[in-house]
This record gives sequence, structure tokens and C-alpha cells, in this order.
Amino acid sequence: MKTLIVLALAGLGAQLVDGSLGMGYGVTSTTLLLALGTNPAAASATVHLAEIGTNLASGLSHWRFGNVDWKVVAKIGVPGAVGAFAGATVLSNLSTEVAAPVMSVILLALGLYLLIRFTLRGVDKRHLGKPMRKRFLAPLGLAAGFVDATGGGGWGPVSTPAILASGRMEPRKTIGSIDTSEFLVSVAASLGFLFALGDQGINLLWVLGLLAGGLVAAPLAAWLVRYVPPRLLGAGVGGMIVVTNAKSLLNSDWIDASDPVRYAVYAVIYLVWAAAVVYSFSEYRKDRAQESADALAAEAERLAEAERSAHPNAVATVTSRIRAGRPSAPQD
Repeated sequence: MKTLIVLALAGLGAQLVDGSLGMGYGVTSTTLLLALGTNPAAASATVHLAEIGTNLASGLSHWRFGNVDWKVVAKIGVPGAVGAFAGATVLSNLSTEVAAPVMSVILLALGLYLLIRFTLRGVDKRHLGKPMRKRFLAPLGLAAGFVDATGGGGWGPVSTPAILASGRMEPRKTIGSIDTSEFLVSVAASLGFLFALGDQGINLLWVLGLLAGGLVAAPLAAWLVRYVPPRLLGAGVGGMIVVTNAKSLLNSDWIDASDPVRYAVYAVIYLVWAAAVVYSFSEYRKDRAQESADALAAEAERLAEAERSAHPNAVATVTSRIRAGRPSAPQD
């Protein structure tokens, strides 16, 4: 019972992150299941089965709040499903001894990517509104789907930052579209695992625990996406994933680090993580200040334009006087 409560809380927290950031449910949940000693393929299968329900609920919530571009969902979701099915098949055929550290490496890399990406970079808005091309979305979806199935998560960490970096979609629509298209990826990955593994190692109660927490959080996350600062959330979640999977790797047969080495590495990671969160918060404050200044400048320009439109004759008279007048005599 205690495990189910932990899983439900983990599913709730993971979906809050995923629904408001566009990534994190699979990576966070799989990291927890691995820490509980679950077989890597079974962990990924369990998470993807739960994600079928959470992604459906999240997609509907985002759609209701106007956060979904259905053309992008189709262009990236179908290739993503193909990649996820292939990734599930590959992972199912790896031995546990090989798969566990491989999955930890993938999750660690994704955690580092989240930490660095959202700590150091904001959102590029220079190309906002331009159409997303299929030749960009199709290979992105294929790669993200494969990584998602083999790593137990990765659809969001691979695809969301790539689309945000293009600057062609506003953040809330990027997150909503990626969350919605992930439904196709979860279905395909689950089918791949079921064909390769059957129900071997999959605990349906754990699936229901993760699903229950995710269903509660889905509508709240779709609403929060308009207000949560992505930089701060991304840095926090990325650091948590790095810490957890670094511990798994250092304790694995691949490395089997001694206690002094492990504690030294943990200390460095925690210091870097704390610095990243502080820096992200500082940059968020600066971004908010700049946005406020830009908004005030735009409002002043709008009022000035309205004034000119309301009194065009007065402006014309003043202009004609300036042009017709003579310079005044200089004064001593």
C-alpha cells in the first residue's frame, strides 16, 4: 500500500511537470521504478501503459485550453509511434545486466540536457508563427520516439526543446502539442513491449498508481502551463534526474565506485544543481523585468498612435508651423 501511495504521488508530480513543461513524466517515473528495483524493460512498459491514460487526459485538457496545434501533432506523432515501437522491441531483447546501466546513461544524459538547456537558455521568439515543416518534425519524432521507449522517457526532453529552439511556436502550444502527440507514442511503445514481453514483470497495480496521480494532475498542469516559469522548473527537474541516475551508475557493475568517490561526485552534483536553480531564478527575474519594460514601451507607443489618430489636424498644424516659421534671432 505504501508503494502505491508513493507511485500515485510520483505520478501526480511527474504529470504536473510534464503537463506544464512538455517533458518529464516518463523520465521521472522510470527513474523511480528503477530505484525500486524494477527490470528496465518492465519499468518502461509500466510507465508507457500509465502514460496512455495520462496523455489522453493531458491532451484533452490542453485542447480545451487552446494549447494544441493538430497539424504538428500529426506530423510528429506518427513518426514518433514508429520510433517508439522499434525502441520497445530493442530494449526488450537486451539482458537486464546490460539494459539497466544503459537506461541510466540515457536518463542521465536527458537530465543533463534538461538542466543545461533550461538553466542557460530562454525561449527564442524570433520566428514565432512560421509553419513547422514535416521534414523537420518527422525525423525528430522518429528519434524522440526511439529514445523514449529505450530510456523509459525522452519524448518531451528531445522534441519539446527542439521545437522551442526553432522559435516557430509559442511555448504553451509547443507543450500542448507534444503532450497530445505523446499519446500515439505511448500506445505504440506499449504494444511493442506487450508483443515482446507479454505481461512479464509488469505490475498492473503500479500502472494504476501512476495513472491515478497523473489523471489528477493533468487538467491542473494544462492550466499551469501559462504561469509556471519553464527555466526554473526545468533546472529543478533536470537536477533531480541527474542526481538519481548518477547514483545508479556509480553503484552499478560498470563503475562500482568506492564510497569516497561517490560522496565527492554527489557533492559536486548538488553544488552545481543548487547554482543552476539560483541562476535560473535570477534569469527568470531579469526576463520578467524585460518583458514588463517592453510591455510598457508598447503601451506608450499605442497611446501615442491613438493620440495622433484622434487629433490629426492639430499634428498637421504644428508640423506646418514648424516648417513655415523662421529661426528666432539669437539671444545674447
